[in-house]
Amino acid sequence: MGKDIRLFPLPDIDHSYDDASHIPREIFEEASIKQNPEDVLLCNSLNIEQRSAYDEIMAAVYIKQGGLFFVDGPGGTGWTFLYRALLAKLHSQDKLVVATATSGVAASIMPGRRMTHSCFKIPLTIEEGGCCSFMKQSGTAKLLQQAALIIWDEASMTKRQNVEALDNSLWDIMGRSDLPFGGMDCCPWWGF
Repeated sequence: MGKDIRLFPLPDIDHSYDDASHIPREIFEEASIKQNPEDVLLCNSLNIEQRSAYDEIMAAVYIKQGGLFFVDGPGGTGWTFLYRALLAKLHSQDKLVVATATSGVAASIMPGRRMTHSCFKIPLTIEEGGCCSFMKQSGTAKLLQQAALIIWDEASMTKRQNVEALDNSLWDIMGRSDLPFGGMDCCPWWGF
């Protein structure tokens, strides 16, 4: 149409990843997500309900026994504030946290701006008992194995089969079919 692609405000290509480092690209990208340094102090401003959820989730992360936490509340009640506090605290301790969202709007306010389908390789059409489309030796699998916490914003807006696909896949890569999500600490955030 007579336009030059350089006229559009596209992001620059990141050439900082080095294949020779033997670090999967997914882990490199997650570790490279910029956090607001001031977010580390958010845990000091949590209200009673947020603080209770924060403490319980952080305790599960530290003991590494896995857990599944559902945070529910209407818009404006501070669950975004809570997940920012969790992300900042864990990132400040050099822990990997996978933060995703079901919708593009919710993903746009999350660090990394990832949607669950692309992050977890969930097939667009999925059957009962389905799995995510990543291999056990893939970078995605290695990222999920090393992650201290998975946050899934707006989990209530997805199909049950999508959540079950992630559950089945985590059972496989974590080797723990006796625990939900293979023993990972997961926070599906239910926001209405």
